[in-house]
Formats: sequence, structure tokens, C-alpha cells
Amino acid sequence: MNSIASIAALTAALLNVPAPAFAQPASPNIVVILMDNLGYGELGAYGGGILRGAPTPRIDELAAEGVRFTNFNVEPQCTPSRSALMTGRFPIRSGTYKVVGGGAPDGLTQWEVTLAELLSDRGYATGIWGKWHLGSNEDRFPTHQGFDEWYGIPRTYDEAMWSAADDTDNEQPAIGRNQGWDESLAPAQYIYEARKGEPARKVARLDLVTRRTLDAQVATRAVDFIQRNAKAGKPFFAYVPFSLVHMPTLPNPEFAGKTGNGSWADALAEMDHRSGQILDAIKAAGIEDNTLVVFASDNGGEATYPWQGANGPWRGSYFTAMEASLRAPFILRWPGKISGGRVTNDVVHIVDLYTTLAHVGGAQVPQDRPIDGVDQLDFFTGKQEKSSREGFPAYVADRLTAVKWRNWKLHFIWQENMYDPPQVLPVAKGINLLTDLREEHDVLAQNTWIVRPMMKIVGDLKASLKQYPPIEAGTPDPYSPPK
Repeated sequence: MNSIASIAALTAALLNVPAPAFAQPASPNIVVILMDNLGYGELGAYGGGILRGAPTPRIDELAAEGVRFTNFNVEPQCTPSRSALMTGRFPIRSGTYKVVGGGAPDGLTQWEVTLAELLSDRGYATGIWGKWHLGSNEDRFPTHQGFDEWYGIPRTYDEAMWSAADDTDNEQPAIGRNQGWDESLAPAQYIYEARKGEPARKVARLDLVTRRTLDAQVATRAVDFIQRNAKAGKPFFAYVPFSLVHMPTLPNPEFAGKTGNGSWADALAEMDHRSGQILDAIKAAGIEDNTLVVFASDNGGEATYPWQGANGPWRGSYFTAMEASLRAPFILRWPGKISGGRVTNDVVHIVDLYTTLAHVGGAQVPQDRPIDGVDQLDFFTGKQEKSSREGFPAYVADRLTAVKWRNWKLHFIWQENMYDPPQVLPVAKGINLLTDLREEHDVLAQNTWIVRPMMKIVGDLKASLKQYPPIEAGTPDPYSPPK
């Protein structure tokens, strides 16, 4: 080190000045941290944390530094929520309205234009680490849908239980233990690594051992991506769909026993730590002010024993149109653009992220198809007081089950738990979500006026589906819409 550099380094150390940041690109970086089945009531910032056995200081700090949403809405299942995020379209349009079991055709057609494709066309580096769940064949993997690199699984973590390679956690009931499963019946699933333009390669078999260590790999690879692109001065879109706290909810061995409150609490502590690793990488690269961080969950909490999630004050479970299914944690941080400490109860839907993040990246959303997401950038940044969305239709699979508008909900089909049979109601139930968080009292008779604005939402969607027929689930590529 020459003398000038030595003096500069010493001066910086004495004044506690941070190391010079990498040259920041004109376009802002976008980091989306998506948790899997993280219920509304799990985080400290949402009334959970220590009540669930583990504080969540890193995510709570993120909420304090940005804006926290109490009426952010998702789709009732994993695949539909991820489809909505990637396309800005209600999944009923894309044939991705439900989770599909192994062996059936699944995923987004290549005709869909993903958020990664939009941002890639604007010069962004794009990466995903974790569950894709939007296509389990090679030609529908993320690296064929706009991502430069991917590490993760095509479908779901349930499949880690097929082989029951690790059943040592005595808190959990026996998981599978090879009760009739072998690879000739249902092939084992794998963790993949892929880069755009190259075939994906299998890295490891997905089982309970690799499931436990997957989020450590996700965090390490996402951090490396952030560092590489920050150093190169290239704008990036980092999509980090962690596996936690999806069932089987198992912590990394490094976290097992850490809280003393069981494996679920240990997994919650790990989830907070992994989020902190991503945030630390952004800070260490000196790009915090030029990076929009999105923290969200794709669904409400788990409904299956012994991994049930906590959904705060809301009733029901995911795979329904109850608030426990639709409302999820959602936090945004963008220093200098978003004021810290703000909380809002205005309606936002996960499809809005597509349109808004495209705007952030300077991209134009497709004009040849209906896009359901609305641009919320002015609302998110505080330039606009109210959300640009008042409501949305709530589908459970291909069933129009309810509609939300402002602080009201109209149920057409009643189903409280994913394991309950859906019941078509002879007369819709009207719920005031401000006075009846548990959705116990039908007040439609006193408030029939709400039917008009709510049915307009339904009518507009039905007219759009007639004009632009939805893609059938399982439609193969190539797909072209009917003229």
C-alpha cells in the first residue's frame, strides 16, 4: 500500500468513515425476499416474535426503517402467488391457479412475460435462489423465463419427505419412513443449479437432510450475486424465495436447539438470520440508498400439524379465501425514497408488485394482454396518500370464492380451513373487516349497498376473461392466445 493510500485508510478509520461504496448504477437495485407460508402473526413487527418462541430483530428493524403493510394480500396457494408476482396477472388467467402434483403438466407458458424478463431487457442482472414452483420441466425453469441464474427446486418442499432420509427430530412425528415409496413409482426430486443458455444440472437430492441446509445455500449464493453485481456497477434484481417456514419446518443444524423453544421457533430464528445476511450484504456493498428491499410472504401460515402457522387476529387457513389465507406480512425499505416507521392498512395485492417493480426498473409492462397489477409506486413512496387499489377478486383454485373491497368482504363460497369442503352459499355473506376480524358475523342485510362496488369488480373481471380467454391449466408450449 502506498503512503497516500495508507494515510487515507488511517484517516477513514479514525473518523469511522465507511469504505468507499462501489459505483452505483443509475437504475435502482431490487431485492425481493419472499418467505414461504409465513403467517401474518409470526414476526415481532406483526405481534409475533417472542410470542412464537423466537424474536425477529432483523426483520423488525427492516419494518422500522421502511413501511409496514397490514392489508397486503396474496393468493391462497404457493403457485398462484408466485405466478401473480412474476406476471402481474391473476393466476386464473395463466392456468396457474393451483398447486399441481408431480407428474401433471404445470407452470407458466413461455408466452407469459415475467418480471425478470422485463428487467433483464432493461440491463438488469437477474437471479433466483429457492423454490420456483412455476414449471417443473427444463423449458419452464427460471433460466428460460428471464433469470440469468438459479439455484433451488422446481416444485415444493413437501417432496423432501418422500424418502424420509432424516427422521431424527424427536419433536416431529414419524415422517414417511419409506412407507411404500420408491423411485420407480415417483422419482426423487432434486435441487438444481442453472445459468441462462445452459442446461440445468442436479446438485443434490431433495430430502430432509438437504432441506435443512437449503436456506444457508440460498443466502450464500444470493449474497455472492449482490456482491458481484455491486462491484461491477450493474443494476440487479435478486429474487430470494427462502424455504422457511414451509413444512416440514426444520431448522438448519446450526440453529437446532438455539431458542430452547422447539424446532419451529428455531426455524423462525434462522429465517430472521438469513434475512439479515441479505440486508448485511446490501449494506456492506454500500448500495443501501439505491436498493429497494421487498419483504413478503407468499401465503398465510401452514395448516398441517405439527407445523401450523400463526395468523394473528385472522381466521382460517391458507387454501381458502379467509383473511388468514389472504393477508400476509409485507415490508418495503428504500432509504431516501420511503420514509421509515410508516404503517398502512390500505389494500395492496401481490399482482401490484409486477407493475410497480417494472416502473422502478424503467420497464414497460406488456400492452397486448390484461395486466391486473396496478402501479403503486407513488403510494409506496408516500407521494400519494391512498393505495391505487380498492379491491380484488379472491379465487381459490378456479373457484371465485370471495371479493374484497376496501374494508369489506363478500363470500360466495364458505371454507374456513384447507381441509374443509367448500360450501356454495345460497346468499353471499357480507363481512365488515374492521369490526369483525374473525369473520363471524354476516352483516350484508344491513349493508346491501356494498354489493354494487363489489360486484363491479367481479363483472369487470368476467368481461375481461370473456374478451381474453384464460389459458387452461396444463397448456403446452408454444402457446398463442386466440385471435
